[in-house]
Amino acid sequence: MMHSNSNDSRVVLITGAAQRLGAATARELHGRGWRILVHCRQSREKADELAAELNVKRPQSCTVLQADLAQDAEVLKLASAAQAVWSRVDALINNASSFYPTPIGSATTENWDDLFSSNARAPFFLAQALAPELRRQQGAIINMLDIHAERPLREHTLYCMAKAASAMMTQALARELAPDIRVNGIAPGAILWPSLGGNTTMQEKVLAGIPMQRLGEPSDIARTIAFLLEGAPYITGQIIAVDGGRSL
Repeated sequence: MMHSNSNDSRVVLITGAAQRLGAATARELHGRGWRILVHCRQSREKADELAAELNVKRPQSCTVLQADLAQDAEVLKLASAAQAVWSRVDALINNASSFYPTPIGSATTENWDDLFSSNARAPFFLAQALAPELRRQQGAIINMLDIHAERPLREHTLYCMAKAASAMMTQALARELAPDIRVNGIAPGAILWPSLGGNTTMQEKVLAGIPMQRLGEPSDIARTIAFLLEGAPYITGQIIAVDGGRSL
């Protein structure tokens, strides 16, 4: 494993990496010798803290890039900034995502634009912009999906539609970018309760539907990502549910 920051150390861009699953993934890959490009939109302080933590372990191994993925120009700017930092990008993890209910009768075109831009549009245009560089490095793209891309979540129609688009994008890009770039998706089940928490009854109901009878850990997702990037040269176009059997 490369633990120096020579130009041989691989570089990964993780969108929405300041906290939660993105941060867990950054720590996991950093521990395996990767250099990390942490993207954030508003959580700049958290992103800077994460970068500082990783740079203490290995100087100049992590950089923060801020961009609003709802703005097309900023998506392209992020792609070129990512390539400029260390002159290489080996992997893109489309992790940033908006998630909130849009009950019928209350959904707006702004909700549509926001949910589709973060969950489908930005990941596609980021992948397209980085494709030449990823091809050069024989790299990989991983899209963070959701088990609800296949089975709708009540009152989240727009979110589920956007994730379904992202699932099809994963398969279509895998086909189009092969053999140089592998493209896969991860569909987390219940890993972390939403930041709003939720009530105990709701949580018990969710747990009752998980054969493993417990929530997953962020590290379950991070290790699956590491496997897809490092140990799965013949896997492409797949969406792996990391959900304790919930989708059964």
